[in-house]
Order: sequence, then structure tokens, then C-alpha cells
Amino acid sequence: MVLRGAERRRVFPVEPVTLKILVAGGFGVGKTTLVGAVSEIKPLRTEELLTEAGRPLDSLEGVEEKRTTTVAMDFGRISLREDLVLYLFGTPGQDRFWFLWDELATGALGAVVLADTRRLSDSFAAIDYFERRGIAFTVAVNCFDGAERYPADSVREALDLDSGTPVVLCDARERGSAKEVLIAVVEHALKTGALRRQPAAT
Repeated sequence: MVLRGAERRRVFPVEPVTLKILVAGGFGVGKTTLVGAVSEIKPLRTEELLTEAGRPLDSLEGVEEKRTTTVAMDFGRISLREDLVLYLFGTPGQDRFWFLWDELATGALGAVVLADTRRLSDSFAAIDYFERRGIAFTVAVNCFDGAERYPADSVREALDLDSGTPVVLCDARERGSAKEVLIAVVEHALKTGALRRQPAAT
């Protein structure tokens, strides 16, 4: 059978590979903002208003203007390439919602730990969580207006990170900046996975 020119040139759609990425970090660090900035669909959000009843549980130090909080997760999607789609799951930041993290982390390729240089200690819990579970992560410093800027190496030292853990600076409000963070996460996670699959030297 002889194919016509148009039939020979027909390109069948590529079935994309889908990967799950977590966006984690402390309370009010910008997780919902990052997912919303980069998602190509209207993000699913589970935000509730902060109330007086929650004040003993949710410290607003450093984020006094914050009015809402994520109580379950944020969800978004972004196509990095025609054949690569990321599903983004933003975790809740408060300690009382930690029981949700194990479910959200199931099947995740990697994670972003968003950090605020004014409250770096809020990042330790998320970093410890991913280190203990062997989930590759990248630290993304959200450069808030008015916050002092520090080099990536200084942040790495302050957080006591392994030398191979990427640290990037970002603006979670900007789509391009958030996309670069996700690319860094995917590249690091794939590299980490490849190293783990290498046979041990004899």
C-alpha cells in the first residue's frame, strides 16, 4: 500500500508522562501562591479564613497580614513539555495537618520546600520529612518584598543541607520563576533516582 504525502507526515499525539510533585514548607511561605501562579488549570484550593479560635494554634509572626490558610491541599497542573505533565500538590503548613502529608506524598517524584529567609526555621520540619522518606527535594527561597536576600550557599549552610540538594531563589508570584523551580525539582529528582539505581561498586 502506498501512503500519500499527508498520511506519511501525520504525527500521532504523544501520550504524556505524568509526574507528581509536592509543594511544601512552613505556614504562610507561599505554597498556594506558587501553585496558582504556575498552574495551567484553575487550581483547586482548600482555603479557609483564619479565625480567633485558631490563634493559639497558628502563629502569625512574620505573616501578620495573612487571612486564609490551606486546610487540606492545593492542586494544579503544568505541562513542561508536550510529553511531560506535572501534577502539583501543595501541602498544608500547620502542624495539626501533618497527618495529610503521608497521603499526599504517596507516589511523588520529588518536592519543593519553599523557604522564607525571615523564618528559615519553619523549613526544618518539611526538610526532615523528605530526608527521612528518601524523597528528592529542592529548596526554593521565596524572595518576599522587604526580606533580606542571601546567596544560595548561605541558605544551604543555614539549613544544614547536603551539598547535592539544590537551592534556588524565586518569586512564587511569577509564573516563569515558579516554572524554573519545578524544572529544577524534576531534574534533581531524576538525577537522584538514576544514582540510586546504579549498582553498588564491588
